[in-house]
Amino acid sequence: MASRRSLLISGMTIFFAALQAAAQSPQPPPPAPQTQAPAAESSTKKKPSGKHQHDFLIKGTVFTQEGLSFADARIQIRRAGEKSFHWKDEANSRGEFAIRVVQGSKYEVIVSAKGYKDQLKPVDATGSERIEELVFHMEREGSKPS
Repeated sequence: MASRRSLLISGMTIFFAALQAAAQSPQPPPPAPQTQAPAAESSTKKKPSGKHQHDFLIKGTVFTQEGLSFADARIQIRRAGEKSFHWKDEANSRGEFAIRVVQGSKYEVIVSAKGYKDQLKPVDATGSERIEELVFHMEREGSKPS
């Protein structure tokens, strides 16, 4: 029994000595902060790059006469004065759409759906604004406007 006790005590002594040595050993210094010179281009103002820097966003929502979202309404956009449409899309399930066009022109947005009157709204993308939000309220063909 005495040999077990001395073995246990010597084992604990070695364990605690190792713990104490680890606690007293000097910790490596924290890494020095990297001091890099700022890049030359970061100090100058840069124009946004990429293929969308001259874009204008036309966003909109299409509603029925009752004020419900109008899913799958057809959206067509053309430059003012032109006959052909360059951008086409459909409203999503919430009646929303978003189409990027080139900034610097005037446009016509036409929303249509079977059994409803076409709705046309002009959009002026020549100013400094980059987005236009539209709301369309579709009317059934043959019904009187409210």
